[in-house]
Amino acid sequence: MRFLKMLAPGLLGLFLAAACSHEKAKPLAPSEITKVNDFMALFEPVELPFSFADSSLAKKKTDSVQIPYKVFTLFVPDSFVHKTFGKNVKPVFYPMGSVPVKGEGSYLFVKAVQGNKKAILLIAFNKKQEYIAGITALKPDQDQYTAQSGVFDRKFTLNKTTVKRTREANAQEGREVYVLNEAAGNFMLIMTEALDDKPAELINPIDTLPRKNKWSADYISGKRTIISVRDGKRAGILQFFMHIEKSNGECIGQLKGEMDMKTGNTGIYHEDGDPCSLKFIFNSGSVTLQEQGGCGSHRGLQCTLDGNYTKKKYVKPASANVRRK
Repeated sequence: MRFLKMLAPGLLGLFLAAACSHEKAKPLAPSEITKVNDFMALFEPVELPFSFADSSLAKKKTDSVQIPYKVFTLFVPDSFVHKTFGKNVKPVFYPMGSVPVKGEGSYLFVKAVQGNKKAILLIAFNKKQEYIAGITALKPDQDQYTAQSGVFDRKFTLNKTTVKRTREANAQEGREVYVLNEAAGNFMLIMTEALDDKPAELINPIDTLPRKNKWSADYISGKRTIISVRDGKRAGILQFFMHIEKSNGECIGQLKGEMDMKTGNTGIYHEDGDPCSLKFIFNSGSVTLQEQGGCGSHRGLQCTLDGNYTKKKYVKPASANVRRK
């Protein structure tokens, strides 16, 4: 008994020490943050597709988490903020959510406010938690007849939409689609549709990539359908971008990704998290596309991506043929 009495104070001390060591460290206030890990921890993960609208910016912010300008610009260049707000404006930032991309990095959505100036920003970081690029996902204008909204989808493309209602109660819709170009360090516009009802301008986001592989080419059907194939980042892989319009534009399909060349002339597209599976069968003058299932999210429900697309003759840029003196 005497031994136990002597031992009891020591055991109590060890117990208290162990209890204290298991207590969670008190999270830093946003104004105290100096490390990127703590900065990232301010953003809760959100599910895709992630939607937002100018109406959400009009609501009064009640969250207590505010990121001061001097902390925010430790991790995001102030030059990016200047593009939206101007050089002499220092907004306060509110974390909206994060989109982690396994093995690649993450996207952050941020609400920025300075007086009557408000915006939603989309920022991309690489897997080392280093800034890659940012884009103003939404910034309300002063036009009472327009409404803006956006969606960041499961293919990590940003879709910005503006709807304008005229005094005659008619509505026009404009749309811009962006995707991160990590190599160039920016968000690249891949499609735009103006408000004035002009046909959408189609921009090929992989047009300038190498085309040394025998199947790397553009395959077309009509004026508004293209399957663009370019060299992959490693052997046995090809990159592609497709925009397909059928039924006079009533059915539109679009997809960007990589295909695995299973045999000499057959490529298969199938990515984790995407139920869509596609087979590309190449020959000397065309490519045949076959849906293997689950591609409804990439096209209209009343059509398929199936079809035969003719190889377009490649004409080298004129500058490539000019001899240097």
